[in-house]
Amino acid sequence: MNFKFSEEEEITKELAAQILRAGTSFDRLRQVEKDTAGPGFDRELWKQLAESNLIGLPIAEEYGGQGFSFLALCLLFEEAGRTLAPVPLFESVVLALLPIEKFGSDALRKGLVPKVVSGEAILTAAFSEIGDPPLARQARTRAAAVSGGFELTGQKLCVPYASGATKILVSASGDAGLGLFLVAPDAKGVTLTEQKTTAHERQFILNLDRVAVSGEDVVALPGRGEEILDWLAPRASTALAAIGVGAAAEGLRQTAEYTSTRKQFGREIGSFQGVSLRAADAYIDVEAMRSTMWQAAWRIDNGDDAAKAAAVAKWWACMGGHRVSHTCQHLHGGIGSDIDYPIHRFFLRLKHVAMNLGGANEQLALLGGLMADQARAGASAGEVLQPC
Repeated sequence: MNFKFSEEEEITKELAAQILRAGTSFDRLRQVEKDTAGPGFDRELWKQLAESNLIGLPIAEEYGGQGFSFLALCLLFEEAGRTLAPVPLFESVVLALLPIEKFGSDALRKGLVPKVVSGEAILTAAFSEIGDPPLARQARTRAAAVSGGFELTGQKLCVPYASGATKILVSASGDAGLGLFLVAPDAKGVTLTEQKTTAHERQFILNLDRVAVSGEDVVALPGRGEEILDWLAPRASTALAAIGVGAAAEGLRQTAEYTSTRKQFGREIGSFQGVSLRAADAYIDVEAMRSTMWQAAWRIDNGDDAAKAAAVAKWWACMGGHRVSHTCQHLHGGIGSDIDYPIHRFFLRLKHVAMNLGGANEQLALLGGLMADQARAGASAGEVLQPC
């Protein structure tokens, strides 16, 4: 595998850093969060990303995007994690836009996708239900076929930025299996109840009471949704891992800066052996998080099966992120837990990344299952088990 960035990927990283670092600050984060009447994200920053065509980074040029690699998208997400940018990049682009471009109707690809790329429309996704695993291949939310489309009834949890979205991509089960449907947050029969979250992200409980969905808003008929979520899972896990890499790297950078200036007993605390050893361990964790994320993104771009590599990357985002975030807080001493000091935000973001789409134990269970499936298939065909 080749981890040398292309010219387009280098440009993406530089442009993303320029826009996100200039448009995000600790004070701006708190300002966005305190605006309870707003959408829960920074509209101005979202507009800048759209004008730079970063929202359409992985989208084909015929739909207004740039047609860049998935790795380029991960470099954007790494910068978003580094700046804790309050924008729905992951939700809008990865969870909704990518599957619509890949599997949606020609009308959706030509009509909705360009609007999202230009920033005119914002998408989010509603896949989670009580007690179900991440991206479950079945849903208790029901899709009943009616004349001209479907009616959706059920409840979804932890739907990010739902009140500010143009459309919500909802998974629901019909008689033939799982389907995917687009629902407007202000449609008749839709009720949103705000939830409190770890990283201050605005999320909602979505209740659906016989919500009408026209044929134009059907992304996947019942029976096709399972295939789409299987395709989406490694991409979503890898994108989350990229956000985790950015948050961990920046948290550690700020910690190194702090320990190089904070003095105790007449010298900088970074010169103490215990402090330097913990920082070095955290650096190793960040590099492991980054290399496993790159491997998963490379496999996706190369057209390989990336399920195992994505599970490994997500596991490192969970465990490495946990260790790095604790190190950052501990080395900051008492102010590490002060909510008026920025470092705790990296702790919260990394916790959010770890819990989103399944934590470390879920990744191990997924990885073990994939390896067992491969071993059974290899034994039947007389093949040797291949590593990630």
